[in-house]
Amino acid sequence: MITSTYSDGEFQPSYEESIRGTRIFVIASTNPGPENLMELLLMLDAAKRASARHITAVIPYFGWARQDRKDKPRVPIAAKLVAKMLETAGATRIITMDLHADQIQGFFEKPVDHMFASTIFLPYLQSLNLDNLTIASPDMGGSKRAYAYSKYLMSDVVICYKQRKKANVIGHMELIGDVKGKNVILVDDMIDTGGTLSRAANLMIERGAISVRAICTHPILSGDAYDKIQNSKLTELIVSDTIPLKKKISKIKVVTCAPLFADVMRKVQDNTSISDQFLM
Repeated sequence: MITSTYSDGEFQPSYEESIRGTRIFVIASTNPGPENLMELLLMLDAAKRASARHITAVIPYFGWARQDRKDKPRVPIAAKLVAKMLETAGATRIITMDLHADQIQGFFEKPVDHMFASTIFLPYLQSLNLDNLTIASPDMGGSKRAYAYSKYLMSDVVICYKQRKKANVIGHMELIGDVKGKNVILVDDMIDTGGTLSRAANLMIERGAISVRAICTHPILSGDAYDKIQNSKLTELIVSDTIPLKKKISKIKVVTCAPLFADVMRKVQDNTSISDQFLM
């Protein structure tokens, strides 16, 4: 496949060999900016018009997912719009990981294989051999994910309660639970500005935690997020490679999700079960 680009920035993907009657996998995360989503849509449309039999969109990071409902008047539901765009463009199946909200699967009329990053993160956590382990959620919305990790690791759970002034700006944060003498693992699906995790880590160290690590599947890391992470009380930030890092810093550890997606794609091709990839 090649992509031609016009002088004004418009681009055109082109498959340079026949894909008629084949099953193809189009791999692309839809992280900002919008050209990533547009490129995926064009690749799907090109495959559909080239008569591919099955077109699977492999989207390690499904962007625009934070807009999954109307939380105030006169706003879009972008996650549903993106789902419809992908299907209209030609996707017959979706493979993705750690959606911001599980119910986004219901926005699609096509099959969705929703993978969990716990499959790659849990083995790494177990390799650390941490005593007095406690799992933490940085907000109330992530409590279900934190409880799933704690059940597998047989650990306690604490939750951070936060109130936002506006998007990406925290007004107040409080801790529900005891972290004194604990090694804490914060679990979240994504990290954007780094403000929530940095503030949560600092709060937990103040409350007597021995160490605080964070697991985030999708490292968006916008603005001054890298500086916030490096200067925070976090011992380590563990992320997957659903989105490429803009730069490397000592506190960020990357655990690859490539073998997980490769195995799922092979099983989809062979029409075999993928249920063994779900640790939680």
